[in-house]
Amino acid sequence: MAAAGSASWQPQEEGLKEICGLLEQQISPYSSADKSQIWQQLQHYSQFPDFNNYLVFILARAEGKSGEIRQAAGLLLKNNLRTAYKLMSPAHQQYIKSELLPCLGAADKHIRSTVGTIVTVVVQQGGILGWPELLQALVNCLDSSDLNHMEGAMDALSKICEDIPQVLDSDVPGLAERPIKIFLPRLFQFFQSPHTSLRKLSLDSVNQYIMLMPSALYTSMDKFLQGLFVLANDPAAEVRKLVCAAFVQLIEIHPSFLEPHLKNVIEYMLQVSKDTDDEVALEACEFWSAYCDAQLPYESLREYLPCLIPILLSNMVYADDDESLVDAEEDESLPDRDQDLKPQFHTPRFHGSDDAEDDDDDSYGIWNLRKCSAAALDVLSNVFGDEILPALMPIIEAKLSASGDEAWKDREAAVLTLGAIAEGCINGLYPHLSEIVAFLIPLLDDKFALIRSISCWTLSRFSKYIVQDSGNKKGYEQFDSVLTGLLRRILDINKRVQEAACSAFATLEEEAAEELAPRLEVILQHLMCAFGKYQRRNLRIVYDAIGTLADAVGEKLNQPVYLEILMPPLIAKWQQVSNSDKDLLRLLECFTSIAQALGTGFSQFDQPVFQRCINIIQTQQLAKVDPISAGVQYDKEFIVCSLDLLSGLTEGLQGGIESLVAQSNLRDLLLQCCMDDDSDVRQSAFALVGDLAKVCPVHLRPRLSEFLDVATNQLTTPKLNETIAVANNACWAIGELAIKVRQEISPVVMTVISCLVPILQHAEQGVNKSVVENTAITLGRLAWVCPDLVSPHMEHFMQPWCISLSMIRDDIEKEDAFRGLCAVVRANPSAALSSLVLMCKAIASWDEIRNGELHNEVCQVLHGYKQMLRNGAWDQCMSALEPPEKDKLSKYQI
Repeated sequence: MAAAGSASWQPQEEGLKEICGLLEQQISPYSSADKSQIWQQLQHYSQFPDFNNYLVFILARAEGKSGEIRQAAGLLLKNNLRTAYKLMSPAHQQYIKSELLPCLGAADKHIRSTVGTIVTVVVQQGGILGWPELLQALVNCLDSSDLNHMEGAMDALSKICEDIPQVLDSDVPGLAERPIKIFLPRLFQFFQSPHTSLRKLSLDSVNQYIMLMPSALYTSMDKFLQGLFVLANDPAAEVRKLVCAAFVQLIEIHPSFLEPHLKNVIEYMLQVSKDTDDEVALEACEFWSAYCDAQLPYESLREYLPCLIPILLSNMVYADDDESLVDAEEDESLPDRDQDLKPQFHTPRFHGSDDAEDDDDDSYGIWNLRKCSAAALDVLSNVFGDEILPALMPIIEAKLSASGDEAWKDREAAVLTLGAIAEGCINGLYPHLSEIVAFLIPLLDDKFALIRSISCWTLSRFSKYIVQDSGNKKGYEQFDSVLTGLLRRILDINKRVQEAACSAFATLEEEAAEELAPRLEVILQHLMCAFGKYQRRNLRIVYDAIGTLADAVGEKLNQPVYLEILMPPLIAKWQQVSNSDKDLLRLLECFTSIAQALGTGFSQFDQPVFQRCINIIQTQQLAKVDPISAGVQYDKEFIVCSLDLLSGLTEGLQGGIESLVAQSNLRDLLLQCCMDDDSDVRQSAFALVGDLAKVCPVHLRPRLSEFLDVATNQLTTPKLNETIAVANNACWAIGELAIKVRQEISPVVMTVISCLVPILQHAEQGVNKSVVENTAITLGRLAWVCPDLVSPHMEHFMQPWCISLSMIRDDIEKEDAFRGLCAVVRANPSAALSSLVLMCKAIASWDEIRNGELHNEVCQVLHGYKQMLRNGAWDQCMSALEPPEKDKLSKYQI
């Protein structure tokens, strides 16, 4: 290699020849050389200080070499600079930059493009200040009349705008204005260029700033919108697609800019939603959902619905080149490909009433015009409801009645449409529901796999109402037909139908719950038959369907006849999969639901399941620091799923878990998990702390103060909103511990209360409902066990606390909270006087206090205040209550 030098650096001929030879072998498809050896040799050369100079020399000056070799040198240089640029000597950095700038206008388009990529990496690594010549070079090229120079500069600029837009919207010493202000007028000018590449790159560059909205763009918005209208009917599809993307981003982020032009924009988006180019139409169809989410008047859109709906329905018909048409041919004998097995993520355990709803997940294929149009129709139906039916139903009916094999795609699209509007238009559809369902059931046996699969999905969208109507004879028969139809399709030979049927059945299970009990045997037979024949991808959905079934029917599953069908295949799989196999995660989730459902009935399986969870957590904690000793790569999902299964076991076995915990090191592992840096691990860990506190607190006691400290820390974090689910579970766990260890909780009581009160005070500002409930309950439990510590501070939280208590459903946790309320009011009655009306409303929120002791305590509190308040003050308090609230209070004889 040449001696490290200055701007006069020159390559040695021998080194140049050797590197070019290696690059040629590396890119040649016909070379017999070992590619990994060539790669190692190039990596070895990377250690020489001037190796990157050779690469830029080959890219910029090796005129005699092929474009492919020069490009390969450029791509290797780009990758090297990502890691090595800041470590290079200033002289070498300067040499590379000086060689790149003249190449912005290279005659070869591919060389220009590679140079643009490298320029972006240099700016990423060294900043715009580290390369003052670049901005002037870009301006000179943009202002030249040479197309190669304009295109090369525009290509580099668009990559900077895409990867690091903020660098152009920052102050640069020596420049009177920010770079973006210098470039924007030139970008707008290129909107009118006769060259498609310049129109495309300039618009793409401006679009990158809609989200950031620098003041330069904000003040030029009229000019930008004029430019968009000029480009709206551009002959190039790629430009029209970018126009649509700009309107979609503007309506999502800055709808006020479009408000004066709404009519024109809507009419344009209608036109391009049926563009001959599918990518343009896809981008345009994103607009309709975005419009409904924006704070814009629905009136402006209403008049266009009769035009828009037929366009969306037309887009929902499968395109001839849709990849799903190929996938639909796959039967169960074809093995899954690796790319079919997408990563799936476990949702950590959350104690409370707010379970996140699963989105309808069409996991087959990529987002396309069909799916986007269906999603837009779903959103429109939720906004406009039955208003859209007159425009919609004639088209659906026409498509459904189209006969013949060649019309199957129209029939399929009509079924998809019914599913898309099932939620938003239910009022208008409900009177015809039994006819709709009766029409869909035979389609479950259609000869076309994609009609069978979409019929499963659409039936699942109506499952809530199908179950609701099963109280009468006709409704019951229909429910039965849907259930048996879906079970048949679960055993379909087509993979796509298997997935749709299994997912639809899981939805039906959630709605039907204990209604499924009489059919458990036949359901289990079908699910376990599927379990035996499905391949890995669809097996994941069977696990979900089994877990959902267990959640739905609960202890009714605990019958020998059912367990004999269910458990042997699951145990065989449990013994077969290793502790690092991702398929184990789904099995752990499935066992969590089964353990909770079976309760003590799971005790025959508990020991090996418990021990394996402990082993997995131990191994993963070791893998985090030393994966080689652990023998596996660290993956937090294994810890989270194992903690959640231990919670399920604890909830199911109750006191029966005690002997297993006693013989294990769970306490120490659990404390470690409570301090983990990952929020999902902490979330599940605190859920398990709370579950163990309920049934065997004695095993947490030796490290009680540490558990309490680390739980309290979750409530004092400055970024509480980012880890609200962790705080929720930690808060609940503190409350569960408090009622078991009583006075031992006192060292942390005041710290915890100081964290809980602000949550209650901001409850109206969109804080998660379960977090507010758990906060109110834990505050009550602390008040119950330490009233002397809590009561002096009542006036700070009494009002929001009472409001939150009124929102909680009747259960044992609410009972505990009201014991605390009574305890602090007895200790400090005057502090609650200003909140008395709210306290009465909270008491009136009970349907019935079933615990006699608590009922008496509440009576005493109310009678105490009635005696304390003289001269009509008590009657004044009562007059502030609603009549139903007064009725509820009458059972306390006041």
